[in-house]
Amino acid sequence: MMAMDVLKLKKPPRKLLVIKPSSLGDIVHSLPFLNALRDSFPKAEIHWIIAKGLEGLLEGHPMINKLWIINKDEWKRIKGAGTTIKELRSLFKSLKAERYDIVIDLQGLLRSGILAKAAGAPVRVGFKGAREGSRIFYTHTVKGGKDIHAVDRYLEIAKFLGCDISDIKFPFPLSFTSFAAGRLGRLAEESEHARGGQLSPLSFQLPDKYAVIVPGARWETKRWHPERFGELASMLSVKSIVVGGESDADIAGVVVRNSDGNAVSAAGKTTLKELIEIIRNAMFVVTNDSGPMHIAAALNVPVFAIFGPTNPLRTGPYGKPHVIIRKALECSPCYKRKCKNLQCMEMIEVREVADAIRQN
Repeated sequence: MMAMDVLKLKKPPRKLLVIKPSSLGDIVHSLPFLNALRDSFPKAEIHWIIAKGLEGLLEGHPMINKLWIINKDEWKRIKGAGTTIKELRSLFKSLKAERYDIVIDLQGLLRSGILAKAAGAPVRVGFKGAREGSRIFYTHTVKGGKDIHAVDRYLEIAKFLGCDISDIKFPFPLSFTSFAAGRLGRLAEESEHARGGQLSPLSFQLPDKYAVIVPGARWETKRWHPERFGELASMLSVKSIVVGGESDADIAGVVVRNSDGNAVSAAGKTTLKELIEIIRNAMFVVTNDSGPMHIAAALNVPVFAIFGPTNPLRTGPYGKPHVIIRKALECSPCYKRKCKNLQCMEMIEVREVADAIRQN
């Protein structure tokens, strides 16, 4: 296993494999890496391993020749161990048959390291600080650093491969506006009945001008109160579209019910492609530290990001102009997924966020 400044290639690679299955935000962060790779090796085939459920982010991407979709969440289930072993054997055999010249593991976990090794490429590159012992599967390691943004961290590997990283771009697939417009215009708003608290579907059209609110996040500690998002929506001069996955539908409903009729929910009702289009056309996005936040930043949509236990220097919205709203407490960032005294989020008031929006 070697670490060096730049990999010396005898000839341009014919075929490369990128391993970056998840998560949503991390894949968005890796798009500049993809752009640098394609620009530097225009004739090479680029394949990508992605987790099932996130394939919509890269499907049809003109820079990717083949997408490998893995059901990694199912692999964790002990009851399905027999099926998993068969799937892995088949996957390993198929990857090896591709005869890759270079495999790049951007995930840096045991599972991704094993996939890198199984592909059988003579050159396997990963981070020196990769977790779970995955670095033993690499032929070359690159120092990524912990105190730099994830985008810049991934670009360190591009630099190691000899790529020009001076022009940082987020190449999303082509706009799906025409594809998605029909469905987006018929999304259902979840509103509360006057009696009984039941939810009824009401059709709505996307307004010409709107904001996007993202009340969800993978960690509970990264979530600002949905009631406060709702109160914020009631204070905005434009209507808000609340977005998220199916698991965010309940908190999106809380936002809507506290918005005085100024927000509608699309949470759990869009594909990833449709989510991208909703964000692409928004005036601005108000969000927790989340995957949709990174989509907005990559699309150059102004972001107002609420941060608590995590570090915006590492995982905040990349580029400008974006606004970070956080409290400079001694305990933050702590990176805790559970906290009994979540002052870093509790102390952020609705008026503070509203003022930040008005001033920018």
